[in-house]
Parts: sequence; structure tokens; C-alpha cells
Amino acid sequence: MSDSEPLVAPEAPVPEGVPESAPEVVPVVPEKVTSAPALPQPALEIAAGYSFTGPALELGTLLWEGQCHAEAQVRIPLSMLNRHGLVAGATGTGKTKTLQLIAEQLSANGVPVFLADVKGDVSGISAPGEANDKVAQRSGEVGQEWQGTGFPCEFYGLGGIGPGIPLRATVTSFGPVLLSKVLQLNQTQEQSLGLIFHYADAKGLELYDLKDLRAVVAFLVSDTGKGELKGIGGLSSVTAGVILRAITAFEQQGAGDFFGEPEFDTSELMRLAPDGRGLVSVLELPAVQDKPQLFSTFLMWLLADLYGDLPEVGDMDRPKLVFFFDEAHLLFKGASKAFLESITQTVRLIRSKGVGIFFVTQTPKDVPADVLAQLGNRVQHALRAFTPDDAKALKATVKTFPNSPYDLEELLTGLGTGEAVITVLSEKGAPTPVAATRLRAPESLMGPIDAAALDQAVKSSLLYGRYAEAVDRESAYEKLTAEQQAAEAAALQAADEAAAAKEAAKAPVRQKQDASLAGQVVGSGMFSSLARSLGTQIGREISRSIFGTAKRRR
Repeated sequence: MSDSEPLVAPEAPVPEGVPESAPEVVPVVPEKVTSAPALPQPALEIAAGYSFTGPALELGTLLWEGQCHAEAQVRIPLSMLNRHGLVAGATGTGKTKTLQLIAEQLSANGVPVFLADVKGDVSGISAPGEANDKVAQRSGEVGQEWQGTGFPCEFYGLGGIGPGIPLRATVTSFGPVLLSKVLQLNQTQEQSLGLIFHYADAKGLELYDLKDLRAVVAFLVSDTGKGELKGIGGLSSVTAGVILRAITAFEQQGAGDFFGEPEFDTSELMRLAPDGRGLVSVLELPAVQDKPQLFSTFLMWLLADLYGDLPEVGDMDRPKLVFFFDEAHLLFKGASKAFLESITQTVRLIRSKGVGIFFVTQTPKDVPADVLAQLGNRVQHALRAFTPDDAKALKATVKTFPNSPYDLEELLTGLGTGEAVITVLSEKGAPTPVAATRLRAPESLMGPIDAAALDQAVKSSLLYGRYAEAVDRESAYEKLTAEQQAAEAAALQAADEAAAAKEAAKAPVRQKQDASLAGQVVGSGMFSSLARSLGTQIGREISRSIFGTAKRRR
């Protein structure tokens, strides 16, 4: 299959209680709305900025002086979705529904979507929405012909915790930069962890799970292994102790389940349903809400892995995948300089591989300036100004928008739920005028599907059998444990032989026995392998990306 051909998924399972087709669903006919006054010149100029000729997603209609103008549609060109974006706003202003609205239209246009479901209310995208008075009112205001529609979905869960197909990564693949982030190591400790990965890569010691990493760290500060890294800086016992304690604490939090095999193949995220719609991959995170650093960093691993695997494609008429990064502030909080630089570079370069990223957070100031500068599409929901810090954040947000005829400080504090200030990139790549917008209503269920339906959808997926059961193959832990035990046994046997020889003979024979002892210990398979210089292991070291993640071996 060529890179340009989309992967087609088997028909996505329909959750129990959700009909496979819904011929009985009647489109909601927009209610008659009193015509708004004709648009004044500034509003006409804004509306003209959204008159695209190519395929575009319909976001909503222009708001001007409190009036909704259904004839002035606010849209985003499909070809610009890989120029990244930001969805921001205070809690309860409608960010999740905006994600749902955009994801639905992407799927309908044959673009796969990834959504992180932190609060557990996105699973409803798989089921048709329910018509009601609020939906009828909103669709009438924005000129939308609403029809309840479900979209093809796969549901995932981190490490099998909570509902979803288990999603895991190996420690080797995760890499030292991302792992340092979740272990909350400082810069010196991060550098030492990088040295440990470098050593394991070069020696062919597979780090599949956390016990493998712990075994390698313990070996490198043992009497047998402590000389291994002397030539390239060494590993202090103090730093090793900090890393080992961090790994142990991490495992005690239940995070060990996230690392291991089978490792998730990120190409699964880029499939199409049999009807040609893009598959919506929903990562269910409610069960791990108390581990924000882990799940936010795991999302970054998914992006880094995609970046490492995908070929350059340049500009396309539509993206290969759009990735929504919810609770984005968690990714950047407490991040090291190296980590931030890696994020910035990944965001900058992954665009040319056909992947668009939307960061979702409360205010633009949650995103570093170098990353924010690369987000060409903006959907800003209401902000609050209850405290001095809120007021400062509001002023900073206003400064990130192009000049506008609106009083943005006043507008951003007065927007209702499901309203936003929008600016996107036009088909020519230029920013569109800032537009206050009343957003359309999602056509899928605005809330979670029930637990039984979710469980059925997960277990009936063809991917469930591939990823459900964890596998523990021979790796660094088994290799080091077996060889260290063999070396210890050989040393004990040699000591017994030496003691017996001392009774039977004097100095010449004893000297010969001592040489035999050294030969048995140093000649043991693992000790011999690990005692070679790193420089002699050319070709063994794993190739790593800008994020320190291992490139997948096909």
C-alpha cells in the first residue's frame, strides 16, 4: 500500500443500544428566526474573509452587536487543518463541544481524528445526538440543518486501566526525555538517564518495561558494572538511587501497566471506516485523571512516534490526521528546556507530514510562546476576569489576536456558552479577520454513552485481541538476572575449588586456581558482553528521534 492510500478499518462496531442506521431520525428543520439587521461595513468585511472556494468545515455564524447573522458563515479551510490550532476558554464555556463539532466534520470529510477524553464525556461522538428544543433553537439561529449522526470510533485506555483497548509503549521506545518528564527528574538526572538508555541501546539490552530499566540501573552501580560508563562520565550511586526511587514510586502508583508489550502501533490512528469516513480514536482517560503528567506525556509520545514513522508529504488538500491535545497545560507544566525545545520542533515539523495538532487549554498563556506562534487557527471561548491574575491573562490573550473592530476585552468576558472568537488561516495562508461566532450544535450525542455500550464497542473491536493481553518477553531484566546469578554461582564454585586446592598444594597450584577463578567470572557470557567498550558496538545503538524516542523497527 502506498503512503498516499488511506488505511481502511474494518467496520467499526456499533455500541449496544445504538441503531446501525437511523432512518427514523428526521432532520431538525431550523425554526424561523427574525431576520437580523443588514450587516454594517466592518461586519461585511469580516464575513468576506471566510468566503473560501475549497472544502471547509462549518464552525458557526457571525455575531455582530449581539445579533446572529446566519448568512455570514464562519468556516475553516480543510487544507489548513495541518497548520495546527488552539481551542481555549474557561471551564464550562463549551471547549469540549467545539472539539466534537470539528471532529465530526473531519470524520465526515474522510480525515481520521484523535481525541483525548479526559472527563469521560466524548464517547457520545459514536452515537446519534438527541433532538430537543435547545438543538432546534441553536440550529435555527445558525442556519444549520441538524440531523442526529453517530461517527465510527475506536476507544482506547492507557495500559488497560479503565475502559478501552489497552495502549502501551515500551520503555525503549518512550525514551529518556519523555520518561524524565513523568519521573520528574532534574536536568542532571535526565542526562544520566540518557546515558543509561545510550548504554542499553548499544549493548542490545531491551527495555520493554520498568523492571528492565531498574535492572540496568542497578547493574551499572554494582561492583560488576560500575566501570562500564567510566569512559563517558559514569553514573553516580546517588543519581542512580534517585532514579531507582522514582521508578519504584512510579510503579507503586500503578503506572507500570502503561509500559510493556504489545506496543501500540500509531498507524492504527490513521484508518478510515469502510464508508470512507475518518475513524475517530478516543483515548479514555477518566481512570487516570490523577496522573496528569503521565497521560499528557504519553500523548506526546504518540505524536513523536507518528513524527518518526510518517514520510514528508508537504501541503495536502486535507490532513492525514488531526490530533486534539486536551488539557495541554499539563504537558508544559514543569517541563525542562530540552523537553520544550523538543515539543516546539515536533510541532513545527510534523505539519509537513500531514498531521494537524490542536492544543486545548484554558488560556493561550498556558502554551509557550514558541509553540503558540505555530498555531494558525484559533477558537477562543469566554474568559473570566474575577481576579487580578485573570485580568492579566485576559489582556495577554487580547494581544495575541490580530487587530479587530471588536472590543475584545469586553467581548471575551461576555461570550455565552457555545460562542467563541475565531481567527483561522485562509486558503492562501493569511489570518482571517477576527470573528465573534455562535457555534453550530454537534450532531452526535453530547455526553457519554453508557458503560455497557462502551464495553461492547471495545471488546468487539478487531484491535482488542491484538492489544488486550500484556506480553513479557525476555529482555534486560531476564538477561541481567540470569547472567548475574550464573556469575555469582561460578564465583562461589571457584572459591570452593580454590580453598580445596590450598589444602592439596602450595603456591604454584594456587596461582593456577586463581587464574581459573578469574577466567570463570570474567568469561561468563553476560559479563564478557557488558565489559566491552561502547565504541566496539557500532551498529547496535537504536536510532532516536529529536524527542529521544526510538524509531519503530518494522
